Amino acid sequence: MVKQPLPQTRFSAFRARLEAFEPQGRIGAGVYEVLLFGFKQGWACLFGALLLALLLLTHWLYPVDARLPRYDFLTISAVLIQIGMLAFRLENWTEAKVILVFHVVGTVMELFKTAVGSWAYPEAAYLRLWGVPLFSGFMYAAVGSYIARIWRIFDFEIVSAPSFAVAALVGLGIYLNFFSHHYIFDFRWVLFAALALLFWRTRVTFTIWRTPRWMPMLLGWFLVAAFIWIAENASTFANAWVYPNQQLSWSMVSPTKLGAWYLLMYISFMLVASVNTQSWVRMRSGKTSHVGENVYSEG
Repeated sequence: MVKQPLPQTRFSAFRARLEAFEPQGRIGAGVYEVLLFGFKQGWACLFGALLLALLLLTHWLYPVDARLPRYDFLTISAVLIQIGMLAFRLENWTEAKVILVFHVVGTVMELFKTAVGSWAYPEAAYLRLWGVPLFSGFMYAAVGSYIARIWRIFDFEIVSAPSFAVAALVGLGIYLNFFSHHYIFDFRWVLFAALALLFWRTRVTFTIWRTPRWMPMLLGWFLVAAFIWIAENASTFANAWVYPNQQLSWSMVSPTKLGAWYLLMYISFMLVASVNTQSWVRMRSGKTSHVGENVYSEG
């Protein structure tokens, strides 16, 4: 008897059972697809949802006089969540590698932004680099985890993408602008215009259940950025970090931060897409390429 290989993740087999379900009638099918969409979205953001829940719960319940600082508890918890997701095959190793890259990229940004006073971490921590507790990198990793997981879970196909080299150059420019705008001109609006020019024809096709759906890539980034902004409000409320105007009392994060999250979403997209740059070339040439369970095609 030949032993069958294990599925890439535990969700693979469960997903197959969900997609094989047969609801009754068109209305039943429509309701089921909406529910399945919500479930898959929740599964894709599992890492981020667990981290956000920890931020809120520890804000309300963590002992003020605990010997282990709350920030260190969050760092240890985030590491254990990551180990658990790999051990129980809730995440694959490709996604874990992407998350590690996001952690490094995010921590570098955190070190700089806290040094120039963009935001601060008001609580004590032993596990920190200068003024930055190590759990902060996991918040960027949560974004990377979501993008990598949703790409696989929804069978993403990116249609009519620009040259990878040009797209990557814009991504590098966005990352550098997060640092350089403190000293020279803020090129944010130039970068927004570049994204609109490059991706105005690009769309992402995705399959919730059986029928492929699609939306403009630019709109998709905005929707995710909006949800991250909501999560950021919850995080600052939980004192995970504070902006200068939140030092004395909490207030809602300015909607202008949506722009920063939009640009971060683009960087996230490019980091995930760069797992295999050849797939981007094949996509543009009209061929298809498989990376794990992901499919890129020109369509």
